[in-house]
This record gives sequence, C-alpha cells and structure tokens, in this order.
Amino acid sequence: MSAQDAIDFVSDDIAEVGALMRSLSGRYEAIFGNFRSACGVVCERAASLQDAARDVVDLAGAASASVYAHIPNQPPLACASGCAACCHLYVQIPPGIARLMADHVETHFSPAERDALYGRLQIAAAAVRNAADPTKLRHRCPLLGEDNCCTVYDVRPLSCRAFTSRSVARCNDVVFGDIADGTGVEQNAAHYRIHMEATFALEQAARDRGLPADQQGLAEALLAEMGAR
Repeated sequence: MSAQDAIDFVSDDIAEVGALMRSLSGRYEAIFGNFRSACGVVCERAASLQDAARDVVDLAGAASASVYAHIPNQPPLACASGCAACCHLYVQIPPGIARLMADHVETHFSPAERDALYGRLQIAAAAVRNAADPTKLRHRCPLLGEDNCCTVYDVRPLSCRAFTSRSVARCNDVVFGDIADGTGVEQNAAHYRIHMEATFALEQAARDRGLPADQQGLAEALLAEMGAR
C-alpha cells in the first residue's frame, strides 16, 4: 500500500463513519419527535385532562426507562431516596397534574394529614407570592415527608421526574449554597427532554380543550384542586 493509498483508505473510512454518525444523529433526534406525536395521540384520546396527564406521565416514564435500558453511555445518577435538595426548588406543573396529586392525597392521606398539608401549601404559596423571583426561592416542599421522601412520589410532577443529578454535593451547592438558581446541576439530556416534551403536550391538550394552559406553581395549583373538593 502506497502512502497515497493509505491516505485514501483512512480518509474514506472516516468519511463513511461520519456519514453513519450524521444519519444516527438524525434518527436520535427523531426519537423526541415520535415521542411528541405519541403524547399528542394519547392526549387526544383521553376522556379528560386528568386522564391525559396520567397517560402522558406513564408514557414519559416508559420512554425514559427505555433510554436508560437501550442507549449506551448514560451518565450515572446520584439521586436516591431521601436525597431532597431539589425538593427545595420552585416547581411549576402543567394542566392535569394537580388533579392527579389531589386525588392521591384524598385517597392516601388521613383527614388530619390533609389538613396539615393544606396548611403547609398555604405557607408555600404565600412564600412564592412574596418572592421577587420565585425561581430563586428556597422553600421545603410541602409534600416532603419528615424522612425526606416524597409523600406523593407515584404522582409527583413532571419537573420533579425530569430533574436528575450526578453529584449530591453539586445539588447541595446549588440549592443551599451561593449559586443563584438550579441551572448549575447537569441533567441527563434525553431524560430531561422527554419530560419537557410531556409537559408541552399537556399544555397543548389543555388548549385543545379550551382550558387554561399555563403552568402554575405547585402549591397554588394543588391548593386550588384540594379546595374545590
């Protein structure tokens, strides 16, 4: 093999791999478009916005699990039960989610527990109203138990499901340290995007039904649902 033959061989090999990578990149991007379309279908077929929220949450969970199971080189996560730094960040929820949570509270909480939660939600909602910038607010989630575990984990908001971290120390620095917001915690990009697409799908589902589509603060939205019962 001459020197020129070697150059041609290596160049062609790299070009072939580059073409495959570009093709794969486009196919990877299509995952999220397909997920968005699937969310639209389940929302359209759902009998109510609450049912749409439940179906979309399940779909997001399945999609995320498939990412971890089948796409290589997923980053390791430091998240674990009882790790609750992110549970002090301001959370917004799309339409339908608060009703799922309110149903769970109605079913699983005692009357005394519901009353106590209602009081904590009122305090949290007031803190948000009084904050110049809610995104910089640090307030313990009213749904966080004394053991630092979520009391509504099975129906927790999409934004809570979306948030992941590779470092507990980094989370503590961002939430309790000098970093002003939560953007300093590196996310699993695919996992996060899936849950954001699910959020957008519920906003669109509300618009399609002629209902308010804006996200609301968690405490405010759950108070409204609990107070309506």
